[in-house]
Amino acid sequence: MKKVPCFTYGVDTSKPVTPLLVRDAILECFFKAHCEDSGVTSEEAEARKYCRQIVEKVFSDNGDDFEKPTKQSLINCVEGLVSFSKYFRNPQVIEKHYDEIMELINMLP
Repeated sequence: MKKVPCFTYGVDTSKPVTPLLVRDAILECFFKAHCEDSGVTSEEAEARKYCRQIVEKVFSDNGDDFEKPTKQSLINCVEGLVSFSKYFRNPQVIEKHYDEIMELINMLP
């Protein structure tokens, strides 16, 4: 039986999931949680750049490589973003996004 495509932050979960796809999903998720869903009115390109800088900083602060993520570095990143986000978002929003990204991470070998 063929898997039905299911997309999580742009990742087709009916196909193999890679660390780079998950990293990009984290970027999209963070943008949605902090800019798009929160009503930030800045230009989308600037908002995406801002979100990317935060995600890159979390990778860097953890001593991880943003350009060559591993399963563990993605977990480290998500945990860092949860810590960052607790000052801006309610726990239910954080938990929802955390769970969605962890589903993708758990699909990695």
